[in-house]
Amino acid sequence: MQQVGKLKVLLAEDEPFLGKIVKESLESRNFDVLWVQDGLKAYSAFRTFDPAICILDVMMPVKDGYALTEDIRKLNDRVPIIFLTAKSLTEDVVKGFELGGNDYLKKPFSMEELIARMNALLNRTAKSKASTKEQFVIGNYLFNNALQELALGDDVVKLSFRESALLKMLMEHKNQVLDRKTALDFLWGGDSFFNARSMDVFITKLRKHLKKDDAIEIVNIRGIGYKLIVDEGFEE
Repeated sequence: MQQVGKLKVLLAEDEPFLGKIVKESLESRNFDVLWVQDGLKAYSAFRTFDPAICILDVMMPVKDGYALTEDIRKLNDRVPIIFLTAKSLTEDVVKGFELGGNDYLKKPFSMEELIARMNALLNRTAKSKASTKEQFVIGNYLFNNALQELALGDDVVKLSFRESALLKMLMEHKNQVLDRKTALDFLWGGDSFFNARSMDVFITKLRKHLKKDDAIEIVNIRGIGYKLIVDEGFEE
């Protein structure tokens, strides 16, 4: 039975030894852990267990971690998701973030690092709830963060979870420099090489989405970060 004050963790890991170790380690640190061993069971568990955070293995039977994340994001766009993976190629990391993952750990990993990343994500999630604005006018575009949509007249583009989160952060710093490390820490969980490469990919994607309005520009401030410039003469 869950004790009052315990944060609920959904752990989806098909390796019995690793799953048992992670579950017992987290429970010893006062987390309430529900462990399942395939993606389909994890999806069913998510709907009933209502976890505060999810830890998902990428390679699982029935439904992999990527597909599971897509399904979870249709139900909840805020719950933090950490991927456990044996993969570390940039394209794999980017795919995980694009689908809505918040962080990843490459196997093998230490429990201390996992718990530190969990706490960081949980703290950022609590802070992000203070920022409730979900619709923004960006030049001639209308950006709806809740729906993950960017509209230019009747032309509506569906953004990925990560594109939407990054664009919202840029808008909250409109015409100011968004510090690179701050964005990486907040949205990616750290400023590692792979995370930095991933953010560069998403900046490029956002530039393409916004290219139909000449009043908008995302510029790279070398060594510092990015600035979303919106010519106020064009903005409503």
